[in-house]
Amino acid sequence: MKFGKAVVKSRIAILIISAVLLVPSLLGMINTRVNYDMLNYLPDSLDTVKGQEYMLEDFGKGAFSFLIFQNANEKDIVKTEEKIKKIDHVATVLWFDDVADSKIPMQALPDEVYDAFNKGDSTLMAVFFDSSSSSDETMNAISEIRKVAGEQCLVSGISAMVTDLRELCEREETLYVAIAVVLAVIAMMVFLDNWIIPFVFLASIGVAILFNLGSNIFLGEISYITKALSAVLQLAVTMDYSIFLWHSYGEQKQKCSDNKEAMAVAIKETVSSVLGSSITTVAGFIALCFMTFTLGRDLGIVMAKGVLLGVLSCVTVLPSMILVLDKPLNKTMHRSLIPSTKKLAKGIVKIFPVFLIIFALIAVPSYYGYSQTNKEVYYDLSRSLPEDMSNVIANTKLKEEFGMGNTHMVLVNSKLDSKDIRKMNDEFKKVDGIKMALGLESVVGPMIPEEMLPESVSTVFKSDRWEMIILSSEYKTATDEMGTQITKLNEIIKKYDPDGLLVGEAACTNDLINITSVDFATVNAISIIAIFIIIMIVEKSISLPVILVAVIELAIFINLGLPHYLGESLPFIAPICISTIQLGATVDYAILMTTRYKKERSLGNDKRTAVCTALETSIPSIIVSAMGLFAATVGVAIYSDVDMIASLCALMARGALISMLCVILILPAMFMLFDKVIGVTTIGFRPKKDKKA
Repeated sequence: MKFGKAVVKSRIAILIISAVLLVPSLLGMINTRVNYDMLNYLPDSLDTVKGQEYMLEDFGKGAFSFLIFQNANEKDIVKTEEKIKKIDHVATVLWFDDVADSKIPMQALPDEVYDAFNKGDSTLMAVFFDSSSSSDETMNAISEIRKVAGEQCLVSGISAMVTDLRELCEREETLYVAIAVVLAVIAMMVFLDNWIIPFVFLASIGVAILFNLGSNIFLGEISYITKALSAVLQLAVTMDYSIFLWHSYGEQKQKCSDNKEAMAVAIKETVSSVLGSSITTVAGFIALCFMTFTLGRDLGIVMAKGVLLGVLSCVTVLPSMILVLDKPLNKTMHRSLIPSTKKLAKGIVKIFPVFLIIFALIAVPSYYGYSQTNKEVYYDLSRSLPEDMSNVIANTKLKEEFGMGNTHMVLVNSKLDSKDIRKMNDEFKKVDGIKMALGLESVVGPMIPEEMLPESVSTVFKSDRWEMIILSSEYKTATDEMGTQITKLNEIIKKYDPDGLLVGEAACTNDLINITSVDFATVNAISIIAIFIIIMIVEKSISLPVILVAVIELAIFINLGLPHYLGESLPFIAPICISTIQLGATVDYAILMTTRYKKERSLGNDKRTAVCTALETSIPSIIVSAMGLFAATVGVAIYSDVDMIASLCALMARGALISMLCVILILPAMFMLFDKVIGVTTIGFRPKKDKKA
């Protein structure tokens, strides 16, 4: 109560301080770097990640792209090549003329060297950058190359993909928030009892969102998925807290002498109630931090921080705003459009065995679909982008005309005998799907001394410590064929050099596949255990956590099982994130009903009366909460051109509705069935003899 009175007394100061803090928050948000490369979140201990570091250290080359020139004459390409070489952070440009300039007769060059760069009316140029694949410097260099080379040139590779993704997200991100805000306002106007309170909620939540985004500067950088989703998720998840405070304030105004006293009591009630529900949400996000793939930690920290800031804003900034705007709020009240739920609650409880049967019937197929969806996810990051993006078009062209679905870089000891390297290259070429092996040995051939090559060419392939071989593969990233190919290539590399490394997008993605399959099980287990323990402590029960988690897990199984039956393939990150987010965010619905059910039983009401009352009083809050989450995410799901973001939002929107239905229909049936067990295993339950309500 003291805290509530202090907030009421300091309401003007709180609003002034909040307004002042928005300035550094905006500056922090603007200056927080955004990472658009998912592969950057792989653990540093992996050989593929170490290989990329060696490429940068020893060759001064961190990123690599192929340029595809279409219907361009040789003179124009040479001129363009010279311009590209002058672009900042372009380390080396390699075309077949770079070899010819070394006075080696063209007829002396191996056919595969010429054929590697030329097919029909198209010619390839390899560009190496002195910065990492997703750095701002590389992305800016890609943009400059496109300007210099013009429309006749297509740029492929992960750096080009990241550049396109950045441009797309920067165009869309503001609209994500705008869409979420508009739809959330509409939902709240429909389901709440005041026309302008939704805007007050949004102002309060907006302050918390800006504080959260601004404080991300202390993390150094955040992923584009975190940036795109954090504001939308924070809006959706913390809306409940604002609604709870508003309802509590409305109740207390009828009991207290003035609105200030009513708000102080409402703050006290909100703090005690919201802390319990917010802890489960925070636990869901914190579970993501245990992923080996550190994107989970990135999203988990930002969202956990966002929920805590949302709670803080709800009990400080929001009450201050409501008190300052008390008069206009009183004038804009209206009846809630949610009808009385008394008959609905009685009807649901009356036929509760039907919902137990439904639970039993759908549990197995839902779990089966859920388990299959986890196996059917895709890891090829380019699949999450629109087909008309420049990089996607370039990769398609590279595959169709040059038969190149991927490019590997092999690093072996520079002291390795040239005969062994030729043998190794011969073995590489025999691996299914390998189209070409390009290195010093393949360029000079056995008859031409290495010394005849210009330094600009030889340094591309050789450093004091490493020799590099470029392999062209016809297989696409993250396919079964590519996985088999990577295994065979690694076997060959280790045969000749135990310390040799395979580097590239496909090899990194293969590691990503292996890591996230373990991450999924780990994160899921941690989130369930953490939320189980929290519910056990909050509800002082052993049986209630089992029932609540079972109901929400069924909702998750249904949500993530549907893609399998609908023939949809999700991006790999979706099942991992959704299983924890949906559990953490929607278990609150179940806790709300459970708390009221316990209270009614402790007052001595019979189980049917207790369940009916709990259901009747909880349905409006659950509907408003679920529709808020649905409204905030469904618009982004429909609008976004980035499938990674659209899929996550679609699953969150659908998950909110499924969890809502499971809690309203199945949880009361569980209470009816397990009432005696709950009574024995719950402290403070102690139902007295049944009496008429």
